Amino acid sequence: MSVSGLPPYDPQNIFARILRGEIPCKRVHEDGHALAFHDIHPQAPTHVLVIPKGAYVSAADFHASASAEEIAGFWRAVGLVAKSLGLEATGYRLLANMGPDSGQEVPHFHVHICGGKPLGRMISSG
Repeated sequence: MSVSGLPPYDPQNIFARILRGEIPCKRVHEDGHALAFHDIHPQAPTHVLVIPKGAYVSAADFHASASAEEIAGFWRAVGLVAKSLGLEATGYRLLANMGPDSGQEVPHFHVHICGGKPLGRMISSG
């Protein structure tokens, strides 16, 4: 399923194992397209990960290979989770890393939803 230039999907990555129920998580939301759970090393008062249920290495892989229904269902889940966490009134950050230079640690596409306090600038200059 991987797009050219990306490593193949590793079915033993931690998110794949969470999806299979081999590793527990603090679940926030689950539907046919996505699973959302609290990050075990939160970087903000609210820090939730949303992962698609398919085997996608990165954002590029997901957007090139997933069906329109999977893409819409995933992004709909991201919005529902942010709303359910009460983050809409004050705001939140969505972050998706892709590849080693971005700091992507798990080779399964995922989005971080962070909020619960002023987050400041995303990237400092200099």
